[in-house]
Amino acid sequence: MNTNKYLFEDAPIPKAVATMAIPTMISMLVVVIYNMADTFFIGQTGDPMQVAAVSLATPVFMVFMALGNLFGIGGSSAISRALGEKKTERARQISSFCCYGSLGLGIIMAASFLIGMEFILKMIGASENTIDYAREYLTYIAFGGPFIMFGTAFGNILRGEGASKESMIGNLIGTITNIVLDPIMILVFGWGVAGAAIATVIGNIAASAFYIGYFLMKKSSLSIHLKDFSMGNQIALSVTSIGIPASLNNILMSCANIILNLALAGYGDTPVAAMGVAMKSNMLVVLLQIGLCAGIQPLIGYNYGAKNKERLMKVFKFTGICAIAMGTILTIAMVIARQFLIQAFINDPEVIAYGIQMVIALQISGPVIGILFLCINTIQGMGKALPSLILTICRQGLVFIPSVFILNKCFGLDGVIYAQPFADYLSIVLSVFLCLGLFKKIEYQQAVISSQPSNA
Repeated sequence: MNTNKYLFEDAPIPKAVATMAIPTMISMLVVVIYNMADTFFIGQTGDPMQVAAVSLATPVFMVFMALGNLFGIGGSSAISRALGEKKTERARQISSFCCYGSLGLGIIMAASFLIGMEFILKMIGASENTIDYAREYLTYIAFGGPFIMFGTAFGNILRGEGASKESMIGNLIGTITNIVLDPIMILVFGWGVAGAAIATVIGNIAASAFYIGYFLMKKSSLSIHLKDFSMGNQIALSVTSIGIPASLNNILMSCANIILNLALAGYGDTPVAAMGVAMKSNMLVVLLQIGLCAGIQPLIGYNYGAKNKERLMKVFKFTGICAIAMGTILTIAMVIARQFLIQAFINDPEVIAYGIQMVIALQISGPVIGILFLCINTIQGMGKALPSLILTICRQGLVFIPSVFILNKCFGLDGVIYAQPFADYLSIVLSVFLCLGLFKKIEYQQAVISSQPSNA
């Protein structure tokens, strides 16, 4: 842990941020490539209904990843704070709790999805043209649920102790496995959406196997041994108080996507397929900025636990500058390449026309959306459950979902398309307000402590 301690406490800020964030960004870039590959190879079947079915089913698949983040983001935050407080044994207990918690909940959720499949298909708005494809896709995803949740959780857990590179390697193994299997299973075997789902599950099994091997070879100061499992001493609370808001964010995002798809479905299956392609393209802008900001969360958590506000603020400010610069460059690139990106997925004139408009709409918040992710990860890293919960509910719940209904009623399809950037800007303003309030509170607390007379 010596190298990681130097990184957390003494390394120059640009080096510390780069060391933690670049592997996470590479992981996110690979996720972008994987998501694009899935849609690309399904698009090569020439069937827009299969593309639409995966677009409808993706939010449901994201529920497994959301619950994995409950243990991953919650556990990473709790671990980094424990290490900052020099409580190594507590960090081991947290990681073991996250291991068995993610696997156990994954099994429960897999069974629930299989039992309630028909209800889920109705809920997401699958039409008679897409329902069979969506059922096929989600059935295989459900069987892989425990591996999806474990792999998602431990990609984050490793970053909690500063092992960002190892987290990236596990992610790369899973995603490359998926990408290699996609064309074989979708096109060569002719399995279509079922092939995409099977490739996804096998990729998550491969990533999970790497993370388990990493622990079994004792390369980590953390633990997945049952003997270290504990829910006491507020371990479960420290994980879930941050993990639930983080997970709720993903679940609300899935719900919001379902509602978005239902609104789009009112205009036919083609807009649903087009938005699915546009959102896959937009992942390049969003996920790279999420990777940057998620990568620095352990730095925030460690320095908050160590009560080093000066270093915490330097990390925050430097990352903010990087986020805006990167967001601006990516947005410009996306707008320039919009037609090529949509056409690369599927060569359907109607889908392309809708898709180009949707890509432009989604880029309106591109240059500054990283500020939202920076504030969210800073709040989570500091272990502030209530502000994290407020941001979560507002962005995808209280702001986005009503925006879809209101803008749809007022402006029709155009209103639905522009609901996301509208919600993003309102959320960015709120996130900055909450972060500044927390920073002032820390400053006040430190001033009170320094003004108290010494016992010496």
